[in-house]
Amino acid sequence: MNSEAMRPTLRVTKALSDIQRLRILMMLRRGELCVCQIIAVLGLAPSTVSKHLSILSGAGLVDSRKDGRWAYYRLPQGAELKIVKPVLKWLDGVLASDDSIAKDAKKLEAALACPPENLSESQRKRCLAV
Repeated sequence: MNSEAMRPTLRVTKALSDIQRLRILMMLRRGELCVCQIIAVLGLAPSTVSKHLSILSGAGLVDSRKDGRWAYYRLPQGAELKIVKPVLKWLDGVLASDDSIAKDAKKLEAALACPPENLSESQRKRCLAV
């Protein structure tokens, strides 16, 4: 048995084994998002969201970049997308009609309408009145 071939599969299945990570992947179908936008939608602590994003990144399911003080995540591009595309297509088919995914999409619309600096804890409620 070739355990080296199984390691990437195990990382992907581990990454998919959490509802918050599935929610993040579904949000990223829309395009690149700032971590603060993901935090605003999920309503979780920044450290928790960072841990989820780290697991998704380690599995090759998301790419990231830094721009000043902001960190952005997106679905993989190019050759990496080819590898994860079947997984993303499957998730899209299974979760597209899920109520929580629909609610997240509404919250994401509100988050995208707010500048990232307005998505701090104190300003989030006013900006995301959904």
